[in-house]
Amino acid sequence: MQTRGALWVELKRQGDIMADDPQRNFRSAYYEKVGFRGVEEKKSLEILLKDNPLDLEKLSTFSQRFPLPSMYRIHVWKVLLGILPPHSDSHSLVGGYRREQYQDIVEALEVMRYINPSTPATHVYLRMFQLESQVLPRCSETLPPDDENEDFLAIGRAMEEIVDDPVDCYWLIKCFINQFHTKFGDSLPHLPKSLEHYLSQEDPRLLNHLRSIGALPQLPYSLWFKRCFAGCLPESSLQRVWDKVISGSCKILVFVGLEILLSYKIMLMGNTRPEGVVKFLCDIPQENTDGIVTKAIDLWQKYCGNPNHAV
Repeated sequence: MQTRGALWVELKRQGDIMADDPQRNFRSAYYEKVGFRGVEEKKSLEILLKDNPLDLEKLSTFSQRFPLPSMYRIHVWKVLLGILPPHSDSHSLVGGYRREQYQDIVEALEVMRYINPSTPATHVYLRMFQLESQVLPRCSETLPPDDENEDFLAIGRAMEEIVDDPVDCYWLIKCFINQFHTKFGDSLPHLPKSLEHYLSQEDPRLLNHLRSIGALPQLPYSLWFKRCFAGCLPESSLQRVWDKVISGSCKILVFVGLEILLSYKIMLMGNTRPEGVVKFLCDIPQENTDGIVTKAIDLWQKYCGNPNHAV
């Protein structure tokens, strides 16, 4: 077994290690070889988080290039989504305002009898979102959630598993959904065609099979693209996808869908009924989703490249 010193010598001998990414240094490659992948990235993020004001472009670039460390993920999301301002010395004050506003909205909904102590948290968040968006239905007209509300609830349930604090959870759901529709609303209708394009590059035979059995137009695009895989991937995998969405890329969703198709090619090729394909894809096995997301990010970087800003 190689010693760490020998590995270091080997890394310095391998000049091509840095060829793909000149911003990474020999120390980073060494850490990865000996099992400390992410040490340098974590240090880089900590340096970025010491800036005052925070540089949102650099934080976005970091989140696009690397997975966010779990201990900093929620804080970075809150900054990138505008829940907290770039000026770090205002975070405590603004956080207090967010908490007060949350409590005021909840109390208003309780007074109007839209919610009560037994209302599920995600439904509370939905009514809060509707009130703030000025689309709260009359109590007498309250109906079961429609498709748009179901998208909200699915994202809400996933965020609830990621975030412990209900105040943070509501603001993250609200700002994530608002940002997603503002930034990517015009792009969403084009994502299925984009998926077809990349599938034709990676596996034209699978594409032709899905097209020939009539499954292609029935793929679970709403689950994948409107809900950003909430309810499809477990939260441990999902948050790595959302790192990329929150920092500015909806294209990552295409490559997650693509990698799901590629990963289950054998099962899909053996299925001749579109409803069977759709049923399977709506409830994929949860065991190897981390590997699927890792490969999806690799494909995304292969076709779309990495941001080039220094971090």
